Amino acid sequence: MPERPVAMFAMTAENVPQIFPPEVLARLRGLVEIDPSRVAEDFTDPGVRDALAGTEILITGWGCPALDTATLDAAPKLRAVLHAAGSVKSFTSPDVWGRGLVVSSAAGANALPVAEYTLAMILLAGKDLFTYRDRLRTDRAFPYGRIVPGIGNFGRRVGIVGASRIGRRLIELLRPFDLRVSLADPYVDEAGAAALGVPLLPLDDLLGGSDIVTLHAPQTPETRHMIGRRELALMRAGSVLINTSRGALVDHDALIDALRADRISAILDVTDPEPLPADSPLYDLPGAFITPHLAGSQGNEVARLGLTVVDEVERLLSGRELAFRIEADELERAA
Repeated sequence: MPERPVAMFAMTAENVPQIFPPEVLARLRGLVEIDPSRVAEDFTDPGVRDALAGTEILITGWGCPALDTATLDAAPKLRAVLHAAGSVKSFTSPDVWGRGLVVSSAAGANALPVAEYTLAMILLAGKDLFTYRDRLRTDRAFPYGRIVPGIGNFGRRVGIVGASRIGRRLIELLRPFDLRVSLADPYVDEAGAAALGVPLLPLDDLLGGSDIVTLHAPQTPETRHMIGRRELALMRAGSVLINTSRGALVDHDALIDALRADRISAILDVTDPEPLPADSPLYDLPGAFITPHLAGSQGNEVARLGLTVVDEVERLLSGRELAFRIEADELERAA
């Protein structure tokens, strides 16, 4: 039987048993030599440094320290970095690809719960559920039996900004519903949008023609505050902005003014900064519904990330192409 390659976890140690519960860890240990009690939270730790010398596969996750040149020099046998989370931007460097290392990410697996969260919020927002929940709490009365005008999800116009992994998954999840979905993305052409089954619109047209706008663009210098005062003014009165991408895509000062004017409402799972300061008006404005970055994998969902990595290890060891390989040139447009 061939000798199993040596692997090591590099992430926040407390996350390992959640991402790799017993049944997932057992599959992984059948493929590689890995000690779940040794987790690299600091690559300068002497014990970790010694272990790096024989490590061929790094299994990374949230809290992974930077893979700088000194760390890579200490790991001469390293051939793959398999990330059990989303973006690899925070800990990789050009040197990772310069040395020919294979990099993979479970971002696709993490896209599903974000898309599910967004779907749920779209349907709830279409019913204006948050407004009526608050009204019921205040008034303790409601005209039961009467048709409530202006709400509902039949023909509701949903604008998706960004055909990212999450944006594409959301398009799939929205298909069974009687919603009118459109897309804005400068990197998608008409043929690409047709393949996704949605019309492609300029961003301004999407903002002005949608009842619900949901953001799924990456955070780059170009997308910072892409939804600012001008863009918010283009949105229809009574429309809803959903952000599950990155807080910096939205100019929060401009958003607060729009919410105070009661022109639009907002559902934010991400903010800028994160967490919000305790005195942020967003906590109390009636048109704002804030959740603490819960859309991504949480609880039992994180095991899906571990399973994705185990599947990638199997592909790597059998010589097959990785399903979720990340190339260096993709990082510029990635979240």
